[in-house]
Amino acid sequence: MQDYFVDLHIHLGRTASGKPVKITASNKLTLEAVLEEARFKKGLDMVGVIDCQVPEVLIGLRNRIASGELKELADGGVRMGDITLILGAEIEINDENCQGLIHALCYMKTVEKMVEFSNWLSKRMKNVTLSTQRVYENAVTIQHEVNRLGGLFIPAHVFTPFKSLYGKGVKKSLTEVFDPDLIDAIELGLSADTSMAGQLSELSKYAFLSNSDAHSVGKIAREYQKIRMKEPSFEELRLALKELEGRGVVANYGLSPQLGKYYTTVCEKCFTPLMQGEVICGSCDHMKFVKGVSDRIEELADNEEPLKPRPPYIHQVPLDFIPGVGPKTLMKLRGVFGTEMGILHEASLEELAEVVGEKVASLIEAARSGRLAFKAGGGGRFGKVSDE
Repeated sequence: MQDYFVDLHIHLGRTASGKPVKITASNKLTLEAVLEEARFKKGLDMVGVIDCQVPEVLIGLRNRIASGELKELADGGVRMGDITLILGAEIEINDENCQGLIHALCYMKTVEKMVEFSNWLSKRMKNVTLSTQRVYENAVTIQHEVNRLGGLFIPAHVFTPFKSLYGKGVKKSLTEVFDPDLIDAIELGLSADTSMAGQLSELSKYAFLSNSDAHSVGKIAREYQKIRMKEPSFEELRLALKELEGRGVVANYGLSPQLGKYYTTVCEKCFTPLMQGEVICGSCDHMKFVKGVSDRIEELADNEEPLKPRPPYIHQVPLDFIPGVGPKTLMKLRGVFGTEMGILHEASLEELAEVVGEKVASLIEAARSGRLAFKAGGGGRFGKVSDE
């Protein structure tokens, strides 16, 4: 067994020919850019690209496999050098049982299985060439189709206020919309960690994932996890999510929930935090608020403590959040330590100080161990790190 760094939620901004995929993602975020950034700069071992249902993306994958540039693994996934690509599709669900929109991640073992899923979606989706499109189908029917194809079904960023399972999708329970036996894991999303999600007893049976939901190259591996597997392949990932045969998630890495964009309930207009008992913003008199993840989980919680032991969730601040770590400094660090995983997990404080000085090195050490001071975020705005 070996531990691998994994980020399973990365978007594409454009196809190879320049056509849009994820409208809100960077134009520079092509499949080639994702693989290069993840492999050579971030130091990831496995990535999930969740726009692979797009026909042009699938054609490109087929062509690169045929040319030998990519290799499809016997146990699923596509290999380029020392990084494995897991093929995924993010979809939007809003059937008659939903209170609001829900995003979900569907992963397939092979290119041909994703082609089959893409064809199935195209009959139930207005534009299969774009990411995160509405699927006009019952949620459980979608789950059964993913299961029939041997795929994995994972609700995405489940607590965020917009387009998520608990944010707006259900009143109280995932069973209002989904078949709980056809869910393979839960993606926590920004502003929630293991201790918070563990307060919902119905989530106790699922592995928790912390993925970046990257919309730009630099945000890849903002959140990620360490997964113990025999090798980085689709079937090994499946075993790890089910915690079978010694596989499993051994650590989650991500922002402190208070640094996330949705932790605090804030005014929809001016982002002022809501004070207890307020129904009108004390700063601008606006009457609508964006409910924070912390308040939503408090509404849903039915146990004070998690029902089972969980891997540690390490509140790690990304390097580009740290005061004093700009592009030039990051390039200097990569030149010495290779990748961001090398900087965050292998370099000692003394080694860092030799490259960037004691002050910045101390901030990096505090960032990777969750000891930086910060101001909480909310309503779509990240919290802020202080260098004091």
